[in-house]
Amino acid sequence: MKKNFPKLICDANEAVARVAHKTNEVCAIYPITPASPMGEHVDVYSSNGEDNIWKNVPRIVEMQSEGGAAGAVHGSLQAGALTTTFTASQGLLLMIPNMYKIAGELLPSVIHVAARTIATHALSIFGDHSDVMAARQTGFSMLFGGSVQEAQDFALISQVATLRSRIPFLNIFDGFRTSHEISKIDSIPDDIIKAMMPEDKIMEHKKRSLDPDHPVIRGTSQNPDVFFQAREAANLYYDKVPGIVEKTMDEFYEHTGRKYSLFYYVGHPEAEKVVIIMGSGQGPVMEAIDTMVKNGEKVGAIIVRLFRPFSISHFVDALPKTVKKVAVLDRTKEPGSVGEPLYLDVVTAFAESNRSMPNIIGGRYGLSSKEFDPAMVKSVFDELDKENPKNHFTIGINDDVSHTSLEIGSRLHTVKNTFNCMFYGLGSDGTVGANKNSIKIIGETTDNYVQGYFVYDSKKAGAQTVSHLRFGPDPIYSTYLIHKANFIACHQFNFIEKYDILKSIKKGGTFLLNSPFSKDEIWDKLPKKMQEKIIENELEFYVIDASKVAQEANLGKRTNTVLQTCFFAISGVLPKNEAIQKIKDAIVKSYSHKGEKVVQMNFNAVDKSLENLQKVSYPTAVTSTTKLMPMMTGDADPFVKEVLGKILAGKGDELPVSAFPVDGTFPTGTTQFEKRGIADTVPVWDDENLCTQCNKCVAICPHAAIRAKVVPNEELVGAPSSLKTVPAKGRPFNSETESYVLQVSPQDCTGCDLCVAVCPAISKEIDDFKSINMRKKLDVEKEEDVNWDYFINLSNYDRTELQITNVKGSQFLEPLFEFSGACSGCGETPYIKMLTQLYGDSILIANATGCSSIYGGNLPTTPYKTNEFGRGPAWANSLFEDNAEFGLGMKLALSKKQEIAVNLLKSLELLVGSEIVEAILNNPEETEAQKAEKFVQIEILKKTLSYIDNNDDAVKLNQLTEYLRKKAVWILGGDGWAYDIGYGGVDHVLASGEDINIMVLDTEVYSNTGGQTSKATHLGASAKFSVSGKRTSKKSLALQAVSYENVYVAQVALGAKDLQTLKAIEEAAAYPGPSIIIAYSHCGEHGYDLKDGAIQQEKAVETGYWPLFRFDPSKPKGKKFKLDSKKPSAPLSDFMYNETRFTRVVKENAELGASLLKQAQEEVDSRWERLELYRDM
Repeated sequence: MKKNFPKLICDANEAVARVAHKTNEVCAIYPITPASPMGEHVDVYSSNGEDNIWKNVPRIVEMQSEGGAAGAVHGSLQAGALTTTFTASQGLLLMIPNMYKIAGELLPSVIHVAARTIATHALSIFGDHSDVMAARQTGFSMLFGGSVQEAQDFALISQVATLRSRIPFLNIFDGFRTSHEISKIDSIPDDIIKAMMPEDKIMEHKKRSLDPDHPVIRGTSQNPDVFFQAREAANLYYDKVPGIVEKTMDEFYEHTGRKYSLFYYVGHPEAEKVVIIMGSGQGPVMEAIDTMVKNGEKVGAIIVRLFRPFSISHFVDALPKTVKKVAVLDRTKEPGSVGEPLYLDVVTAFAESNRSMPNIIGGRYGLSSKEFDPAMVKSVFDELDKENPKNHFTIGINDDVSHTSLEIGSRLHTVKNTFNCMFYGLGSDGTVGANKNSIKIIGETTDNYVQGYFVYDSKKAGAQTVSHLRFGPDPIYSTYLIHKANFIACHQFNFIEKYDILKSIKKGGTFLLNSPFSKDEIWDKLPKKMQEKIIENELEFYVIDASKVAQEANLGKRTNTVLQTCFFAISGVLPKNEAIQKIKDAIVKSYSHKGEKVVQMNFNAVDKSLENLQKVSYPTAVTSTTKLMPMMTGDADPFVKEVLGKILAGKGDELPVSAFPVDGTFPTGTTQFEKRGIADTVPVWDDENLCTQCNKCVAICPHAAIRAKVVPNEELVGAPSSLKTVPAKGRPFNSETESYVLQVSPQDCTGCDLCVAVCPAISKEIDDFKSINMRKKLDVEKEEDVNWDYFINLSNYDRTELQITNVKGSQFLEPLFEFSGACSGCGETPYIKMLTQLYGDSILIANATGCSSIYGGNLPTTPYKTNEFGRGPAWANSLFEDNAEFGLGMKLALSKKQEIAVNLLKSLELLVGSEIVEAILNNPEETEAQKAEKFVQIEILKKTLSYIDNNDDAVKLNQLTEYLRKKAVWILGGDGWAYDIGYGGVDHVLASGEDINIMVLDTEVYSNTGGQTSKATHLGASAKFSVSGKRTSKKSLALQAVSYENVYVAQVALGAKDLQTLKAIEEAAAYPGPSIIIAYSHCGEHGYDLKDGAIQQEKAVETGYWPLFRFDPSKPKGKKFKLDSKKPSAPLSDFMYNETRFTRVVKENAELGASLLKQAQEEVDSRWERLELYRDM
């Protein structure tokens, strides 16, 4: 038995991927959060030429969907290869049909699952067991791990057991809580993996494979006379599984000293009360029981490892004979069932065993990664003490509707010895990355065990992140958030104005604040609550202007190196000098491939950090009267303030069940009340006279944070003196009586710099000066906030008079999509914003899961809003794979309601009058004036209908008059949906002939899951799942659509040619059939500063990388196809080599990079020749 193993500091995804790669020959993968990193890891291993234990490099293939991955796994297993895949949630559900086949055919395989919530009333990317419980009937064995160590070990145990039993396995561990928790674990060396893998069973699997040398037939169709018997034929194989798993676990113990059992008992040997649980919930259960037993209580727990097949004998044998009361905890909800799955199995196990039935209750906990801690465990045990304990309870929530919840007592102080740290940061600011680095430094250079867990919502970059780090001499089982921290760092200064950052600080702890104010200035800037906590807890308080240090060290906005240095300098986790050296060693490791200059730049940042770190001496009395700012501003309604505001403040756990809608319906337009204030710099309209009033800045803004209005001069009487105005230019404006105003909202701006980059108004007198320029928000926000508050209440120009066929005119229209949670500089959102400006009050949006569903519909606030009449986009998200079909269903329902309304109108013509009927039916609503007229006509009709007595049709029509106006369905989503998983649906909708519109926001990668390859990824680009460069060409979805010849098609790039994008949207909306717009969307995954996003789009067009064109079947022959971009006039390298996704390939392999560039250039040239041929269509 080995005693000492090489240590790994990693999360469960990485640990599992290592074993899976070592023990398989084929991996069929597809991205889904939180399982995607497993596929990414095995792709990297194989790309780097790393072998499995048979000295062979596994083949990694990305499929178009999880269903496709499961099909590929099935086929590969039938052909005799050792094959695996990785998945979660909806992905696992898509695999279920093939899972039945794989299990039914006794094909040995392991699917590794980062268990995640299934979308019901809402989507959630976080963890529970609802997905795997939906697969429990497939015939797969199910092995649950509760820690990073167990997830890795069970990956091997399940692989060995599946080969020995021929029953396929799910290796299950909790999404995020385990999949993304970083821990220090013992690795499994190759020699142990080799010793455990049963070579004889592997060869039997290969010999059973389909092969023309010994042909057989599988997958036959059977009739009622034999199917039943054949279904029962494999029963003995399932009977043997528990024994095989137990034997494999024993063998694993002999090799490693790590002892596992099918049902693991912890607690008092004569326990009277027992909790039964599986997964990461075991951590707080074990901690609580350890403490309670030491306090003299007879309690225990069964940790379920093998859930399927459920071995009654092993379960009963694991329980002390003294047990009288049992509480079963399930991490899933099955509405309508007598109880949840584990509860039902436990009740059945007692009923079918010779043990007397104890008092058994069941309950739900931890749905969607809801916190579960030792105090909650104690509450469950306390419930068992009651004369009539509550069955089918919930723990961790306040259910004031059906009253299922248990009361939770005070915090249970468990026995542990860890140093706890919390770090507050902003998505993509480097905080999480720096903390992962810190964990590795501490774990690798000390004997300490480490744990890192990172809390972030599913919004894009720019949402708050909280890192929870624990270090200590003993293994850490605390799979819950830190309650009390020795060290807290706040990396974003504006957080102190809204959040109670120090609520979890220990007495005598340390607080580090990234602050633009010095040690002498900072005290008076702190809110009262923070001052109270600092004084009350006698904190060591430090400040550093990390942003300033990073800029001076040429690190741009990345403050992670600076703040990490400060953490090690003042936390005392490591001796200071040793820690600083370890940081520098890590810098060499991370950045040496980028050259000595980059390394020295980071070294300089480390040294400057120490020089600029300041300890604050503070008074013993509170001097501030400033309260924390409300999370929601303005006149938001009570639901928005009390419910959404609480979620925004990080206090959503406190909300009771009664606070929530029963069906997942939420109000729109709530981002306007959020005011995140995350930008360091914001654009300011410095020179109104230099401004050309082109509105390009307004069009490109991803967050609708900069806007223009033309207003009557009399409306500006009483305007703030700081509000700039200038006489309005162009039609239909009157420069003498109307003024142009351009204004930014500092608290809604994300500081991306795109607006300044596209501004054409450049000063000839002042260097680097335009009409709008970026300014430090701290310097201008007081004035600009007042300006914005006044500006937003100014009237909007009459839509019927604006020239909205040009960009300038269209950008005076009110956007009905604003202040989303999209990344700073996002390339997708300007298209959605423009769509809502033009048609927002009359569209239904079917949104594919992905970036656009997360920034478009993620709680607590949503960016879609209504106009002054209460009309706006009606938005819904179904799934990832079915969005086109979902949208088609919307269109069918809309058409049917419109048909019913029109028929009712015609049937009532004698009663309401021919004039109004004809006016309504003959109004085409092609112009804004006609649309306005239709609203008037409908109001006249409604008034007339209200006078008609005793007529059911009149009553019905009066409730359906809104369907007498023109409405449309727009289907939105990214390239991962449209090119891959949802392509079949997209193709079907285009072929349907229905008047329906599709907009594909093409980032050329799966942006939402972290940047994996899609069929939209360009030849030569490096992305996850093709890290060494994609070797195949990008699919031309646009030209495939053109081939139907009755579909309106446009390929657009707003940053390169905004007018063409505007025309495409207007033409698609007007076309009486299916339309599709492919919209080039720059993305952070491309690897450059997104302030240059529009410039890069111009280069994409100029080099022929992204040609612009429109195909309109309604036009006469010879004019249907219009090339909107010129012949490529620059080499492709001018575009590609500005982006890391292409240069990464060149740096790794210059010869390959050159070859792929040459191939890509040839493709561009030949594609242009092909496009020119389309001109004759």
